[in-house]
Amino acid sequence: MKRFLSMILLLALFIVGCAPASSTPVSRTLTVFAAASLTDAFTEIGANFDAAHPDVTTTFNFAGSQALRTQIEEGAPADVFASASGKEMETLITNSFVAESASQFFLSNKLIVILPADNPAGIDSLEDLANSGIKIVLAAEEVPVGNYARQSLDLMDTSFGTDFKDKVLANVVSNEDNVKQVVAKIQLGEADAGIVYTSDAVAAPDLKTIEIPTELNIIAKYPIAPLTESANADLAEAFIAYVLSADGQAILQKWGFAPAQ
Repeated sequence: MKRFLSMILLLALFIVGCAPASSTPVSRTLTVFAAASLTDAFTEIGANFDAAHPDVTTTFNFAGSQALRTQIEEGAPADVFASASGKEMETLITNSFVAESASQFFLSNKLIVILPADNPAGIDSLEDLANSGIKIVLAAEEVPVGNYARQSLDLMDTSFGTDFKDKVLANVVSNEDNVKQVVAKIQLGEADAGIVYTSDAVAAPDLKTIEIPTELNIIAKYPIAPLTESANADLAEAFIAYVLSADGQAILQKWGFAPAQ
């Protein structure tokens, strides 16, 4: 009897050992650090990516590119970095957080002036930004869009007078940490004008805009790359591939971005 029971036990263990593993996929989280201007487009892209990968949840950290770069340098875990500035990406490459061969430009953007819907200051042209008493909000100079805005003002000096930039900057009442905060200030009526990306104006159709001519504008080129210490290297590559795909690029263009230049 004991021999018989032992045989039964061995057979049961053999059957359990040969049973197929559970087919339930292991849930994984992909963490993407992305420039604040990408909020609307990447939120849609992330939803589509997750729908195609049921075992994946994509989480985003949206902020100024300079703030995201600092967080990565201080050890914040991330799988993908999408920056509004090549400068921030180059810094991470120099410090070995990103492999040089992994970074690539995936879109471009340009600047536009936004105004409150009721335009209380009666701003009708770029020249009006220098009018005394106008309240202007910009992103801080270390924020990519804030730096681009000041470069654009340098170009405007050539057309509107060498003191134009100084007059505009004298009207600045706030320097924000990212472009979405500039948009929010204008929507709340806390300033008369701001300089943001075209994509931000698309995402805020309630605001009025003034175009900045090509010769006075600055083209922002956005790089994207996986982090070298990513815990989900395969997912990071898959996400970037989707961003670069026809479907991903169509979403970006819907939100006002232009193809990489």
